[in-house]
Amino acid sequence: MSVRAPAAHPASDTPAGADRPHITIRGLSKRFGEHALYTDFDLDLPKAQITSVFGPNGCGKSTMINMVAGLVPKDAGTVLFDGKPIEQTVIGYVFQNYREALFPWKRALDNITYPLRLAGKSSAQCAARAEEVIQAFDIKFDLHRYPYELSGGQQQLISIMRALAPHPEVLFLDEPFSALDYEMTLFMRDKLQDAFRATRTTTVLVSHDLEEAVYLADQILLLTRPPTRIAEIVPFRAPRPRHPETLTSEDFVDVKARCLDVFQREVRKK
Repeated sequence: MSVRAPAAHPASDTPAGADRPHITIRGLSKRFGEHALYTDFDLDLPKAQITSVFGPNGCGKSTMINMVAGLVPKDAGTVLFDGKPIEQTVIGYVFQNYREALFPWKRALDNITYPLRLAGKSSAQCAARAEEVIQAFDIKFDLHRYPYELSGGQQQLISIMRALAPHPEVLFLDEPFSALDYEMTLFMRDKLQDAFRATRTTTVLVSHDLEEAVYLADQILLLTRPPTRIAEIVPFRAPRPRHPETLTSEDFVDVKARCLDVFQREVRKK
């Protein structure tokens, strides 16, 4: 089954070429024992856009991005990034559990620069790039503290900064705000939008929150129950930056209602 994302409606902040495929998935398959989660799954994801992934529990949202990101082995299939294998691609990944994702023995600043040092960057290069990211996120708290000395929101912010530090070609986020309170979630959504507007990094976001999935996305990838297929790809072309007022706009309400209708249809299926 091969499904392409629908063409985008014109938008003033959509860069040229943003609708061409960046991630190409062909023949993706994954089984857990006798349970077939994905079978011959095809998908194209566009460049310089945010794709939210949403679907019923157990449909394999996180498993899919983990296979695409190379964190979980696939049984079959190919994944290419602008025609390149993952070994030739710089990716960033933000995990749901920030407490386990950060190195507790490293200060926040050292966590941010870790992927840069891993890539062989000099101390001066690491410091310069860290300063760029700090300025971009307007960080006010002390980055010389250890993760356990920071709040949950601050720790997840460090995780996002670390993922963006090496200038990733693709950024994956697996339910990054699910463990945060609502006030911090709103703040983090704004920070993620700011980062996206500045970098136009192709972004894939797994979310269990339909409001969040629509609010942040250029398109919402709706999945079926296993064996997982694409139920529908719904575009959302509200201009950025988006604000709380976006949540009550006619376009947002219509797109969310469409996504909810597709989701409920899939949940009802046996």
